[in-house]
Amino acid sequence: MPATEVRMKLIGAGYGRTGTDSLKEALELLMGGRCYHMKEVLADDSHLDRWVEFGANGRQGMDWRALFADFEATVDWPAANYYRELMAVYPDAKVLLSVRDPERWFDSFQALVRISRAFRRLRFVPKFGKFTRMIDTVVWPHIKDPTDRQECVADFKAHIDAVKADVPPEKLLVFDVREGWEPLCEFLGVPVPDVPFPHKNRRGDVQRYARRQALRTVARSYGWLVIAGLVLALLLARLLG
Repeated sequence: MPATEVRMKLIGAGYGRTGTDSLKEALELLMGGRCYHMKEVLADDSHLDRWVEFGANGRQGMDWRALFADFEATVDWPAANYYRELMAVYPDAKVLLSVRDPERWFDSFQALVRISRAFRRLRFVPKFGKFTRMIDTVVWPHIKDPTDRQECVADFKAHIDAVKADVPPEKLLVFDVREGWEPLCEFLGVPVPDVPFPHKNRRGDVQRYARRQALRTVARSYGWLVIAGLVLALLLARLLG
């Protein structure tokens, strides 16, 4: 292992919209290192490119150690779908399965579906085109209709069952963020911090974050085309409003 590589200690196997934004902040506080999240993919084009290539290659050939060289933990999509591969690469890492009520998860998940569809309409912007391909091939390739409640809830439950079957009980924590610090700290073997457990990404937060990222992308891609930039900004405000 290169001297600069950080050893992965915790693999997040829970789907997005299970409190993963709160978990990212909590884990970074507890572990003192970085936690991988979809935000890294949106913020770093090199990470987006890696995932797009991974999807184009039939979800084969990812250099996981290179991808996560600076991270001690992962949560959220896209990494959560590949917990088995990560367990093989990091056999000493523990696994965190974040969960919530399946019906409430579906309702929250629809915010991501709306954002994905907005980005799909803007796929003529290169980054949005790449993001759309990543969603289709890496994040939700097994979900035919992400607006179908029955299909998505069944997939959510099946994923939870699969993780429980795949991970030895002594290495797995099934966790609802409403439980707060105690079970998480006990699992990691660290003291409970004297601060409130973070509760991020409440209703509307994900849309605001996506809008900011999208507008930055538009500014970088079309900054010299003032009129085009303004038109795109207005379209984004409508799609992500």
